[in-house]
Amino acid sequence: MAPQLKNPELLRTKPFINGEWVESKSTKTFDVVDPATEEVIATLPDQTPEEIDHAIQITKDAFDSYKKTNVVDRSRWLRNWYDLMLENLDDLATLITMENGKCLNDALGEVKYAASYFEWFSEEAKRNYGHTIQPANSNNKIITYKQPVGVVGLLCPFNFPAAMGARKAAPALAVGCTCIMKPDAQTPLTALAMAHLADKAGFPKGVFNVVLSSVESTPVCGTKFCESPLIKKVSFTGSTPVGKLLMKQLSLTLKKLLMELGGNAPIVVFEDAKLDQAVEQAIASKFRSLGQTCVCANRIYVQAGIYDEFCLRFAEKVKAFKIGNGFEKGVTHGCLINTRAIDKVEEHVRDAVGKGAEILVEGGRLSDLGKHFYSPYVLGKATKEMKCFGEETFGPLAAIARFETQEEVVAECNDTPFGLAAYVFLESLNRVWQVSEALETGMVSVNSGIFTDAALPFGGVKESGFGREGSLYGMDDYTVVKLISLGNVYG
Repeated sequence: MAPQLKNPELLRTKPFINGEWVESKSTKTFDVVDPATEEVIATLPDQTPEEIDHAIQITKDAFDSYKKTNVVDRSRWLRNWYDLMLENLDDLATLITMENGKCLNDALGEVKYAASYFEWFSEEAKRNYGHTIQPANSNNKIITYKQPVGVVGLLCPFNFPAAMGARKAAPALAVGCTCIMKPDAQTPLTALAMAHLADKAGFPKGVFNVVLSSVESTPVCGTKFCESPLIKKVSFTGSTPVGKLLMKQLSLTLKKLLMELGGNAPIVVFEDAKLDQAVEQAIASKFRSLGQTCVCANRIYVQAGIYDEFCLRFAEKVKAFKIGNGFEKGVTHGCLINTRAIDKVEEHVRDAVGKGAEILVEGGRLSDLGKHFYSPYVLGKATKEMKCFGEETFGPLAAIARFETQEEVVAECNDTPFGLAAYVFLESLNRVWQVSEALETGMVSVNSGIFTDAALPFGGVKESGFGREGSLYGMDDYTVVKLISLGNVYG
C-alpha cells in the first residue's frame, strides 16, 4: 500500500485556474490509476473545450500584468517554489510512484531534479541581458533587450511528471511569461501538487494554470493550445509523430515552438574503456525508469575486443534486478506505465530474435506482480536491420551489437532520423573529441550514463526536436529580441 501523504493538501482533483481549484462543468471524468496495483487513485474532470478556452484567456489576462513584475520578485517566487518542493520531497515522490509506477528512489531523484530548475532559473531570472550595437552610421545607436514572448502552453509527458513541467515552467516564469499546463492524463496529480506549491510560493493569480483532459480528449486540448491566437509559444515533450502533428497545427498562428521528441540513443563502448564503469553506466542509462526515458540507451555498440566480456558482465547485473512495487524496500525497478509499453517491447524482441539476435537474459511478463510488470530482456548479436535499432523501444530491452572500427560505428550511430543523445565510453582524449563531434546528436555524454542537470542545455537535432531547455540558454526560447534604434544621437 502507498504511504499516506504528510501534507494531504497536495492531493488535488480539480483544475487549477486563476489561483483557484475550480469545479468543472463537464459531465465526463477520467480515472488516474496506479499502474502497479491497478487501483483507482483519483477521479478527475475531463474539461470541456470551452473551459480550456476560458483558462487560456485567464492566462493571457494574467500575462498583461505579470510581464511588468519586478525581476527580483519573480526570482524570489521561483526560489520559494524550489524550497517548497524540497520541503514536500517525500510526498511529491509518493505521488509520482503512485501514478507513474517508478520506484520510490527514482521518484525522489526526480523531485530533486525538478526543483533544481526553479533554483537555477531563480538565479538566471536576473541575467536576461540585451546588448548595445554600433551600426555603420556612428551617429546612430542600437539597443536590444529581451521581452517575454507571451502566454506559453506546456504539454507534458507521463515519464517525468514533475521534472518536465518544472523544466518548462521555470524559464518561462523567470522571463515574465505566464503558463497553462496540460499534464499527461496518466500522471496529472504531480502537476496539480506543483500548482498548489506555486500558489504557496507567491505567484500572482492566473500566472500558472493547470487544465485536465483525458487521454481521449488530449488531441482536442492540444489543438486548442496550437490554434489559440492568445498562446504565443508551445513547449512539448513527447513522440515525434505527435510533434509533427503539432507543427502542422501551429502553422495557423506561427507560434514559437520548443519540442523535445523521440530518441534512438546509441551507447558506444570502445576497447580502451574502463569496462566495469561502462557496464554500470550503460545499465543506468538503459534501464532508468525501465527504459521509459527519451535519452535512455536504445542501441548498444561494443568494440569486438571486449564484446564478449561486456555482454557477460552486463547480463549478470541485469539478472540481479529486483522488479516490484515501487514502494517496496529493495526494489530496484518498478512497473511500466501501461500494457502498450509491454506490447512494443515484445514486438521488438520477436523481431530481433527472428532475425538472429541471441537471448542473453530472457525477460517477460511478471503476471504474479501485476499486468504492468515486466522483466528486462538483454539481446546480443543485434543488427541495424532489427526494429529495436531502427525504432525507439521505450522499454526494458537492451540490444547489444559488435563493431570493429570508429568509422563503422559512427556511421551506424548517425544512420537514423533521430538525434537527441549519445553516450561514449573510452579513455583516449583525441577520440573523445573526434567521436563526440562526429555524432549527429544534440547531446553527447562521455563515460557517464546519467548526465541530465539544470545547468546543461537539453535538446536534440534532426527529428528529435529543436530548442534547448535548462542552462544559460534556457530562457532564450521564451523571449523575443526587441530592437530600439536611436537616430541622430549627436544632433
